Amino acid sequence: MSRPAPAKRPSPPSGETTPTEGTWAEKMERLRRRARPRKKLRVCDDDQLRQQVEEAEQAARRARFLAEAAPDDAQAARNTVEADAAVETARTALDDACDVLTFLALPRPVLEELISQHPPTTQQAADGAAFNPDTFPAALIAAASFDGMSEAEAAELLNTWSAPDATALWEAAWGVQQESRVELGKD
Repeated sequence: MSRPAPAKRPSPPSGETTPTEGTWAEKMERLRRRARPRKKLRVCDDDQLRQQVEEAEQAARRARFLAEAAPDDAQAARNTVEADAAVETARTALDDACDVLTFLALPRPVLEELISQHPPTTQQAADGAAFNPDTFPAALIAAASFDGMSEAEAAELLNTWSAPDATALWEAAWGVQQESRVELGKD
């Protein structure tokens, strides 16, 4: 019995490269250097600062609306610039008062290994779980933490924070693992 001939890789027509593509080796090098996706979670307990940002953003929207409605009104244009500056000032104050947690996407084999280290129980698997929801979240948060959070610290936060805050922590670490920055082209 003879084996079929191996499939031949298609090659681009000779001499056809675009200035942005270059050679395959250059393209592969760019692909290797891609930064992994990151996701930041801001943790801030200062409701007054959050309210100030919200109010500044509303005022800036109103100022832009008025400036667009009266394009020849120089004062309306100045009000827009001032309102945008107030938003930036309020956001800076909020950012200064927040703790920011940063999470990185793990390489696929690392994520798959981590999932395999936290298999679902028989009941969890019967319910459709791909991993143990009791042990995996803290492990993933720690593994994806750019800040160096330990698994014990992640478990502590998950167990002591309110349900919405703990969910936001989990979603930041899990969400960055699901983030795609590629798209299929239409040719």
